[in-house]
Amino acid sequence: MHLRRTVLTTAATAVAALALSACSGDAQGAATGTGHVTEGKLTVATGQPAYSPWVEGDDPASGEGFEAAVAYAVAAEMGFAPEDVEWVRTTFEEAIAPGPKDFDLNLQQFSVTEDRRQAVDFSSPYYETTQVVVTVEGSPAAGVTTLAGLQPLLVGAQTGTTSLQAAQEIIAPERGVQVFNTNDDAKLALQNGTVDAIVVDLPTAFYLTAAELDGGAIVGQLPGSTGGDELAFVLEKDSPLTAEVSAAVDALREDGTLDELAATWLGGAGQAPVLQ
Repeated sequence: MHLRRTVLTTAATAVAALALSACSGDAQGAATGTGHVTEGKLTVATGQPAYSPWVEGDDPASGEGFEAAVAYAVAAEMGFAPEDVEWVRTTFEEAIAPGPKDFDLNLQQFSVTEDRRQAVDFSSPYYETTQVVVTVEGSPAAGVTTLAGLQPLLVGAQTGTTSLQAAQEIIAPERGVQVFNTNDDAKLALQNGTVDAIVVDLPTAFYLTAAELDGGAIVGQLPGSTGGDELAFVLEKDSPLTAEVSAAVDALREDGTLDELAATWLGGAGQAPVLQ
């Protein structure tokens, strides 16, 4: 869905002033000082590919999927029409590496951590989640109810993610964690028996077990992550846009839009048992 919202008068005034200043320079945010990669556009990045329920059909421009819808809601709050939102793709690691960016903001389930704050800016969080262990029928992990039961098994997770960190620190498998470039690679390894279980965020776990994995099942949540992982937009370090993006996210949280979008796209993500 493309979510259009009425921008408050004060916000509209600020955005108009920002757009006016952008027109006085060239097309690069670094040159104009606006922070925008392309003048008059909001350049948003996500992963390649991008997965449901975050982006439906690997097509963020459709506005369908939780993060695609959030991106358009934030764009509207900042004064951008849907046609002025441009999408680019990056890997997870590229997005959080130090240095200049080819996007204004990036969302692909980035957890806010102090280590990452050294290299990039984060907006206010738009969602809070937990880390979950997923397996399939017939796997040695099926029926496991404790962390100790997982430790002798082969556990996988995507590189560079909080899921990987949680698997390493909370499960601490005896043979280490098997690392994959993407959740799709991890899913395939689980399906073909290369690993016994994988760790993903809770909404992804519900989607994988419902639609992607043959005989998929949730083992349980990792106890050290039940306080919630905060997901936020990534921006270039010291971006002039960080405060504006955070203000947009905060407004969407306060008026209930973020909860609405979560209910629409992540509605299946309820509760899973906590492993002890």
